[in-house]
Amino acid sequence: MASKDQEAFYRVHALGTSNLLNALTKLPNKLVKVLLASSATVYGNAALTPTPEDYPLKPIDHYAMSKVAMEEMAKTFFDQLPIIIARPFNYTGPGQHDNFLIPKLIRHFSQKASSIELGNLNVEREFNDVSTICQAYLALLEHGTPGEIYNVGTGKVRSLGTVVDTLIHLTNHPIKITVNPDFVRANEVHRMCGDATKIGALLSRHNVELQVPSLEETLQKMLDAASAR
Repeated sequence: MASKDQEAFYRVHALGTSNLLNALTKLPNKLVKVLLASSATVYGNAALTPTPEDYPLKPIDHYAMSKVAMEEMAKTFFDQLPIIIARPFNYTGPGQHDNFLIPKLIRHFSQKASSIELGNLNVEREFNDVSTICQAYLALLEHGTPGEIYNVGTGKVRSLGTVVDTLIHLTNHPIKITVNPDFVRANEVHRMCGDATKIGALLSRHNVELQVPSLEETLQKMLDAASAR
């Protein structure tokens, strides 16, 4: 049975989006585009990486399943609204709440903590900059094709261990890493990497080039923002 927190995923992602789309169909003016943000978690532990948009969905938890439910529900509005669905891969940046992994690391390094508890250091994610994702969303609103689904990412992955090593290099602060078994899930997605061919071709046709900060640049911005606070 799903917990109240898990039930909230469905209320917000599926039912909330349904209510929003219903309201949009009643607007007097015709809409140009509607962009819905799904999630790369819908792919689960994909055997094929980078993973293309037409790969079978294998959600492993209620968050991902609620995003699948949202997508399927949104498809029933394709004949009424110019909907585009985006599947963003992992991203971060200044201002992200520190209950997320990268901001948690930033907080520990900026405070010169002696140790930190983490899960599996070998998981691989894209760790994109939020500014790149925002640029992609704006480009999809302007140039995306209604009724289509686009991966939003760069296809460049790094392990969590690499992120930690980068932060050590940037701060010159060694930190003791303790792997907490409670943070390691049995069905954890080990590698999440998106095939960005489709959105890349779209942007190329319209001469749009996204600014993609390096991981080092993104982490340094977050360290600077943490220090300023």
